[in-house]
Amino acid sequence: MGLRSPGSASQCGHPGARLALACGSGALGGFLFGFDTAVISGTVGPLQRQFELGPVLLGWTVSSALLGSVIGAGIAGWLSDRRGRKGSLTMAAALFLVSAIGSALAPSLALVITARLVGGIGVGLAGMAAPLYISEVSPAAARGRMVALYQLAITIGVLAAYLSNALLQNLGSTHGMGAFGRWLSAEVWRGMFGIEAVPAAIFLAVLTRVPESPRFLAKAGNVAAAETVLGQLSDPITARLQCEQIREALQRDGGRFRDLFRGPLARPTFIAVYLAVFSQLSGIDVVIYYGPTIFEEAGFSFGSALSGQVVIGVILVVFTLIALWKVDAAGRRLLLFWGNAGVAAALVAIGLCFHWNVETAGLLIVPISLFIASFAFSLGPVPWIIMAEIFPTKLRGRAMALGTLVLFGTTGLLGQVFPSLLDGIGADRTFWLLAGLTLPTFPFVRRVLPETTGRTLEEIEHGWY
Repeated sequence: MGLRSPGSASQCGHPGARLALACGSGALGGFLFGFDTAVISGTVGPLQRQFELGPVLLGWTVSSALLGSVIGAGIAGWLSDRRGRKGSLTMAAALFLVSAIGSALAPSLALVITARLVGGIGVGLAGMAAPLYISEVSPAAARGRMVALYQLAITIGVLAAYLSNALLQNLGSTHGMGAFGRWLSAEVWRGMFGIEAVPAAIFLAVLTRVPESPRFLAKAGNVAAAETVLGQLSDPITARLQCEQIREALQRDGGRFRDLFRGPLARPTFIAVYLAVFSQLSGIDVVIYYGPTIFEEAGFSFGSALSGQVVIGVILVVFTLIALWKVDAAGRRLLLFWGNAGVAAALVAIGLCFHWNVETAGLLIVPISLFIASFAFSLGPVPWIIMAEIFPTKLRGRAMALGTLVLFGTTGLLGQVFPSLLDGIGADRTFWLLAGLTLPTFPFVRRVLPETTGRTLEEIEHGWY
């Protein structure tokens, strides 16, 4: 798949409108990423009660989508280099649709897990292809904001999942909307999973209106089509200059996967892997997946726990807007440093709340809100931005896939062991352990991570050689 005709975006009029449509379509992939990731939080309790899940099987039910994400990320590099960035996004959209319908209609837990695995593959594909696509169509001056738009869409997807979970839970508990409410009261998790089919179908439709990445087209040998797309997204003079830079960059030696681990590219590969691992070891996904469980652990009812998750979703969206506003002005490194400091302090405070047996929403929600806010403007968007920037065009798809694979692998591992950690060492020590894992990021940002703000992808690539 890919761009059959460069003119497929020309119907959108002004270059700014075309760029907005292209980046917006990638952001829709982020929305589904976030929705699919967060929707499980509302289903954990109902599934656990209906199927009498113990800690191990509960961990597997939650992390099955994460295993799918690892699989999706594992094939994403090959698929994006073979079928294009747009083709990868289209495949992800189809998998989201199949997963939503399959999860809602599954007659057994085994089939629920299978459908979630399918959706996870879509998450893995979208997680790599969406920021990659956005970075390759965006101008250098706005690239940080455009890729941060993808992260904003993830947070909006998370919030939408929380809101729909809370709404469906309320309809089920009050038997609202008649027969539909009665159905939800019996198995509310089916509605929570199934509603994802709506944005997945919209995503599929929007992708028919956007062009393929110009850098992928140039890499595939279709330089004329690449220049046409660049001309649609900017002005002709800029398009010719960018196309010449892309052509020069593609002439450099080194287009094999093993080149990522030696010579000048070993450093950006280390940076990408580090960011992938330590952004997830902050614990963001366990808060998203197990949010209601964490609140219930503190003594809240299930309905109140879902309401607490909605508050978390709102904070996630609001503070991601700060990243959207400041990432191209303040720079990547500054946001990452101070956001990591906030995350570390919040994790210590969350652990203290559990250690002191705090059981009031007003106290526990404060450090959790600080954690979410700090993550949202730093460790959330910045790693995706940097991973999409620092690799050569020849290897960007496979390198992004490597980073995404490591990220989802870390998330899956943490999601699998988190219930056992809660049972084994307690919630307080679990969050203190996560706080300790944030410490190496401070020297990493100061000594290893370069600033990429305002530089073209080709200028960043040249800096490694």
